[in-house]
Amino acid sequence: MSPDCIFCKIAAGEIATRKVYEDDVCVAFNDLSPQAPTHILIIPVGHIDSLDTAKSNEENVLGHLLSAAAHIARDKGFADAGYRVVINTNGDGGQTVFHLHVHLLAGRPFDFPPG
Repeated sequence: MSPDCIFCKIAAGEIATRKVYEDDVCVAFNDLSPQAPTHILIIPVGHIDSLDTAKSNEENVLGHLLSAAAHIARDKGFADAGYRVVINTNGDGGQTVFHLHVHLLAGRPFDFPPG
């Protein structure tokens, strides 16, 4: 846990949030600034700064985050309609909180290329 990281505090239960999913590897909750009708953040319980700094021994965590996104999409009923999974990495990639997190977006069509 990184002592100043807001997502570490959420994962540890120090900051209350309404979780939409939780297991021993990750926690998912609604984004406070949604960019789609459904915008869920999925964070690893353990601190990883970004996708760029993830270590080879954390590959299972990375895969688990994507599996959790698919599970949530099916569980919430929007998998068949479709959804987008985004990982912003570092400043130019749009990352603003430096605790790796997956954006799970749904509820509207998404254009390509993105942003």
